[in-house]
Amino acid sequence: MNMHAQQVSSVLSIWNYLLVFSFLAHPSASSLQSFIYAGCSQLKYNPGTPFESNVNSILASLVNSAALSNYNNFKISLPGSVQSDVVYGLFQCRGDLGNSDCHDCVKYAVSRIGTLCGGASGGALQLDGCFVKYDNTSFLGDEDKTVVFKRCGPSIGYDSDVLTQRDALLTYLTGGGQYFRIGGSGKSQSIAQCVQDLSTSECQDCLSEAIGQLKTECQSSTWGEMFLAKCYARFSERGYSSKSDKEDDDDDDDDMERTLAITIGLIAGVAVIIVFLSFFTKICDTKGGK
Repeated sequence: MNMHAQQVSSVLSIWNYLLVFSFLAHPSASSLQSFIYAGCSQLKYNPGTPFESNVNSILASLVNSAALSNYNNFKISLPGSVQSDVVYGLFQCRGDLGNSDCHDCVKYAVSRIGTLCGGASGGALQLDGCFVKYDNTSFLGDEDKTVVFKRCGPSIGYDSDVLTQRDALLTYLTGGGQYFRIGGSGKSQSIAQCVQDLSTSECQDCLSEAIGQLKTECQSSTWGEMFLAKCYARFSERGYSSKSDKEDDDDDDDDMERTLAITIGLIAGVAVIIVFLSFFTKICDTKGGK
């Protein structure tokens, strides 16, 4: 291989490295899909039955509907089904999500619940950005304040200012008769949501229960989460973002693209100089040989 070919090969090797580097910098999965809890019925159904067809149909309906709205519920009974084959289901996305993020979250949740609760006659999965549930018995419109998941962060000890601010944020969540509320002050933020098959009064009742338990269980914690079967309340000193990590990654990608553009420009300039020097050296060698 001559000197010119070696130089061109070196430039191409650097270019290939940049392409690999760009590929490895692809955005990671959204935090909206972060797992919180799941529950599956112990009752199983037999493969190939009308009930299985109804389960598959309702899960597909949840995904399709999530592209258009943040909440919907279904009752599925395909032709040939009997009453015992009926399947009920719903999905709900966090109230500040757009249709695209909602659809992506529900699609991922349905794929996960199909794995986690394969063959189960009922299942529920809560991700950071969405909730899906299906069952062979109707739960739609039923108020259910059963604690299904709770956790608390590390204790900060007694700090009257922090605790007063936290209590004020949590109290704010119960007002307004809304299914989704988010409040914040500085880095502190609280968020609450009810499943929309409840009435507004049932929602407020559920949230009051969740917040009361959250204050008791996570009394001096930096963050806490209380999920009841039909509502949840959360608070954090870190805050909750209304945009997905994908949007954050897009911002990072813009910076990455600018960096790559500058780097590629510099490499292209160096390549031109190398080619010019190679050509100049070749001319000098030709003249020197005469």
